[in-house]
Amino acid sequence: MSKFISMEEAVAKVKSGMTIMMGGFLGVGSPNSMVDALLKTDVKDLTVITNDTAFAHIGVGKLIAEHRVVRIITSHIGTNTATGELYHTGELEIEFVPQGTLIERIRCAGAGLGGILTPTGLGTVVEEGKQVINSDGKDYLLEKPLKAQIALLGASTADEEGNLFYKGTTRNFNTMMAMAADTVIAEVKDIVKTGEILPEHVHTQAIFVDFVVKA
Repeated sequence: MSKFISMEEAVAKVKSGMTIMMGGFLGVGSPNSMVDALLKTDVKDLTVITNDTAFAHIGVGKLIAEHRVVRIITSHIGTNTATGELYHTGELEIEFVPQGTLIERIRCAGAGLGGILTPTGLGTVVEEGKQVINSDGKDYLLEKPLKAQIALLGASTADEEGNLFYKGTTRNFNTMMAMAADTVIAEVKDIVKTGEILPEHVHTQAIFVDFVVKA
């Protein structure tokens, strides 16, 4: 069965109130066409797990600026003024997670692990409400896995089976997020025949990809 679907079919799988992961680093490697299509629907009240909130006019930043997101789990918001404004008015809840911890929590979900132990955040506000575990005489925070109902990825190329290649830094968080969601939808710029992506250039294997949509 073909994994290729239309943009309309892709965004129809995102429902109000869902928890979604979105790849990208300041909009690079983000599924920007899917974001634009989502904004034409009435989807709202989303929880988004993403590295950063980009800019108000790019990627996930658009969803935030248009009041479609109620909670975000992220490591950086400084480049998007809309994020800060909505946070201060109480319209947006933010869970700040150190970047390394964020990707490890996502990786944990994909690997089926119960969490990670990290010293990052000890003695700071990051520690509040979390379990401290001592191992070999050192304290660590227990950080729980992060999983989503849907992951929206931005890839450069897909083959007919759904294997993905990311050019340059567009790979960022996408590969880990592909393993940590119930449903994975990849937006791609180019589609090639199976075998045209060299095995060593397959960054996300087809087994992790449920649907592919052309940007």
